[in-house]
Amino acid sequence: MAALSATATVGLSETFTRLKEQGKVALIPYITAGDPDLATTAEALKLLDRCGSDIIELGVPYSDPLADGPVIQAAASRALSRGTNFAKVISMLEDVVPQLSCPIALFTYYNPILKRGIEKFMATVRDTGVHGLVVPDVPLEETEMLRKEAARHNIELVLLTTPTTPKIRMKAITEASEGFVYLVSAVGVTGARASVSAKVQSLLIDIKEATSKPVAVGFGISKPEHVKQVAEWGADGVIVGSAMVRILGDAKSPEEGLKELEVFTTSLKSALS
Repeated sequence: MAALSATATVGLSETFTRLKEQGKVALIPYITAGDPDLATTAEALKLLDRCGSDIIELGVPYSDPLADGPVIQAAASRALSRGTNFAKVISMLEDVVPQLSCPIALFTYYNPILKRGIEKFMATVRDTGVHGLVVPDVPLEETEMLRKEAARHNIELVLLTTPTTPKIRMKAITEASEGFVYLVSAVGVTGARASVSAKVQSLLIDIKEATSKPVAVGFGISKPEHVKQVAEWGADGVIVGSAMVRILGDAKSPEEGLKELEVFTTSLKSALS
């Protein structure tokens, strides 16, 4: 029954609805599957859930990660070199997802989806109990088939908008996005930055005028004060990736990495309360 209740409970949209009713902002950590190994990824997912994460974004390692900065690229390379692949990630998730109270969104590039076949990919992901999907390298014009199959399999396909997205296009993206709208806070690739661009505040205002869907801000958010700032500007969720990935990747041992991850995640959660 545990597996049933976990997969049938809450998706991304419902998570945001619940948080909004409580006046809370979603904490969305990102980690790369298979770095340092899949056993540690499994423990990290459970730990992030225990620490109060509202949604967890899990990156499937890929050999040509266009949207990712050096930290996540290096993590993906390490994971691939140790034999991590989509089938192994799915196998790990089948075991872990029933133990989690928050939904998982997979972050993957378009090519691996096409290789498997869109319908087959969506069916596999849904059967694993994953609720959301982020595909950073597929332009809006090419998402129709992806959106159709995602909807058919009850998976929320999250689309991204950036500081350089024209307003008309931004409105189209927000209309097509499911679960939440992913606002990329800075032009370029992922990676920790010293501060969050003040432009994010005006971007949030623009998006909120275009849609009532929740908006989560990612790219470059790496400290409790960033999380607090973005929440104060009106974001519904905050995505923290490279800082999490670096902790697990740089640790002397998986155990040490998990301990540090717990301290860091707790500090981010506190900044949002």
